[in-house]
Amino acid sequence: MSTPEAAGQLPVASPREVRRAVVDLVRHDRRAFAAVLGLNALAAVAALGGPWLLGRIVDEVAAGDGVAAVDRLALAIVFCSVVQILLTRQARYLGHRFGERAAARVRERLVDRALALPVQTVERAGGGDLTARGTTDVAAVATALRDASPAVFIALLQCLFLLGAVVALSPLLGACGLLGLAGIQLSTRWYLRRARDAYLAEGAATSALAEVLSATAAGARTVEALGLQRRRIAATETAVAECRRTRLRTLFLRSVYFPLVEVAYVVPVVAVLLAGAALHARGAVGLGAVVSAALYLRQLAEPLDTLVIWAEQFQSSGASLARVEGLAATTAGAATGAAAVEPADDRIEVAAARYAYAGGEDVLHGVDLTVRPGERLAVVGPSGSGKSTLSRLLAGADRPREGTVTVGRVPVADLPPERLRRQVVLVTQEHHVFLGTVRDNLRIAAPGADDRDLAAALAAVGWDHELPEGLDTEVGTGGHPLDGAQAQQLALARVVLADPHTVILDEATALLDPRAARATERALAAVLQGRTVIAVAHRLHTAHDADRVAVMEGGRLTELGAHHELVEGGGPYAALWATWHG
Repeated sequence: MSTPEAAGQLPVASPREVRRAVVDLVRHDRRAFAAVLGLNALAAVAALGGPWLLGRIVDEVAAGDGVAAVDRLALAIVFCSVVQILLTRQARYLGHRFGERAAARVRERLVDRALALPVQTVERAGGGDLTARGTTDVAAVATALRDASPAVFIALLQCLFLLGAVVALSPLLGACGLLGLAGIQLSTRWYLRRARDAYLAEGAATSALAEVLSATAAGARTVEALGLQRRRIAATETAVAECRRTRLRTLFLRSVYFPLVEVAYVVPVVAVLLAGAALHARGAVGLGAVVSAALYLRQLAEPLDTLVIWAEQFQSSGASLARVEGLAATTAGAATGAAAVEPADDRIEVAAARYAYAGGEDVLHGVDLTVRPGERLAVVGPSGSGKSTLSRLLAGADRPREGTVTVGRVPVADLPPERLRRQVVLVTQEHHVFLGTVRDNLRIAAPGADDRDLAAALAAVGWDHELPEGLDTEVGTGGHPLDGAQAQQLALARVVLADPHTVILDEATALLDPRAARATERALAAVLQGRTVIAVAHRLHTAHDADRVAVMEGGRLTELGAHHELVEGGGPYAALWATWHG
């Protein structure tokens, strides 16, 4: 079964799961795989002709036969070489095509699984781990599938045929050659026992380094403002040191393994020559057979060298595939168990909820709240009061440390991602403009939407920005520039298209100027009519328009009621309202 690499990181697949994934990739393209094997086998057979024919030439010359016989055998050697080259070229061509298709499937499955991950899983692991799996690890797997697989298949077949040819020439010489290869077997076993764990550790260290670097880059302004440069440099140096340590470990394994194998290549050739000389002196074997056997074993160096080189690559790519396939366990776990139960209704209930970030003190203290279907609830309070944390619990992005947060009596955080996104959508100040057209950005939320639906969604959020090519305008990096307000309107239009029952707006219009924000909120109010809307905002006009207002202070829900009731009550909300009207 899949196991976690380290605390906070995504799991990795077991060797059995990795083998199952490889078999699945082969099964999807088994015809091409069979063709690659067949062509490689024919190429390996053609390669056997040269040494055997050379042995025949030695015997012909020793017997004193004419030049014509030698010429015919030499032409046959040339013919075998040409056939081998042509077959090998075609095999490599088909092998590369097979590898590219398999690599594409690996990438597609990774994207599907990454998109299906629960939000809390991604945030707990950090962006660095997922990024490293989607880039470095996928690239390593693609290289192995595209380049290593054809080369290894060819090398394995060549080894089998060459050893079979030696045994066919002389069983005694074949036994000597096989005994001489024992050193390769022993050194390979030593290497393989240590390599997988070493490469998994290297991958985990690479993910940790990527996480530190991405966090530092994303928070560069905060680091500079708070004078945290030394602390971030120290964290980076620690991550670099761990990455260096794991890489030196894998380098040590290679530096021991490769020299041992290089020496082991020569041993079977020497063994066959010594044994062949003794047997030839006794008349037990011909001189041509000894020459052919020695040449066959000498030819073993090339395929064995290929196997040794790619054995190291397979350990690295195998560890990478284990990390890529590890996402399958996470997404499978998210879709099973209690989460399979459908919510009875759209009623959201929070009971005695407590929450703390990363082992710190509680930031929510026993919150109780019921949100009725179709209600508009405003959550207000001073900065740091727990508003955003509560909204994350309501959206299933986090799980309470104690207590429950349910929708239709089912824990929100246990809902499968697909079901959760149909039920609840959380819109925050953070937004993302994807590389592509405006149409592509909007259809992420509704793949089947037509242009009229897209235009209506943009109109619903108050979009009045002229696009040079309409919905076909390229946006994102290098495309038509959108400012923060326009990017947020684009994100809100996606919410309109997603059509969830419950929408949680966590300062969703904070990047808009007050006039645009007010217009957008009114447009959204019309679009979201009949839905449950939970709005977290500092602008209290949102609370004024809500059915009820929940006031958070110090991680506690201190007031709950309609706007006019709370104003008349003279409590914390009344003070906030008076201050806001200043």
